[in-house]
Amino acid sequence: MSIVIKRIYEPAAKADGYRVLVDRLWPRGLKKEDAALDIWAKDLAPSTALRRWFGHDPSLWEGFRHCYAAELDAIADRWRPLAERAARHRVTLLYAARDEEHSHALVLKAYLEAWLKAPGPS
Repeated sequence: MSIVIKRIYEPAAKADGYRVLVDRLWPRGLKKEDAALDIWAKDLAPSTALRRWFGHDPSLWEGFRHCYAAELDAIADRWRPLAERAARHRVTLLYAARDEEHSHALVLKAYLEAWLKAPGPS
């Protein structure tokens, strides 16, 4: 199992494996042809309402994590194929936020890894 996260603005590397942009909005200043993506999974990003509520305010981090996990619970059909791929191959979750300690990609990574550990892919 291998899931890593990386800012979309960092150069792509072969070691990234399957590169997935998990932001709802396209990253500012980045041309689509320069992104080196395998897929843009904007439906795995937090809802617009949740993203706006959080606003990258560290004091809201715990509430954000809880609410985002609840959103992910409701869309298992969308993230499960990605988790199953990560069980076999390296997957890099790409995000644009500057705040690397409070990125939704961290929450998504932990969520997918927890699912892979139990019950995991069938």
